[in-house]
Amino acid sequence: MGPGQSRAARGLLGWSVADLARASGLDEGFLTGFEAGSGDPASGQIEALRSALMREGVVFTDGDGVRLSERQRGGDEGTRLGDLTTENDR
Repeated sequence: MGPGQSRAARGLLGWSVADLARASGLDEGFLTGFEAGSGDPASGQIEALRSALMREGVVFTDGDGVRLSERQRGGDEGTRLGDLTTENDR
């Protein structure tokens, strides 16, 4: 996950830097610096950011993109694997 994806994901969710800081447990100053492209964040910090955003329905696409999950957008994701039964075949 890169700085642009973090900014885009926050935009999709309507989150401020403070919102993402609360959700990820990271410092606002760190987030501001990361999104500005400065520093070399540890992989654990990136994973904390990514996990916080994914919990809210952000999907990271191939390349540098992000989008909201169908669930987050109010769409139908279909039947989940664990919910499949012979009744679903009808």
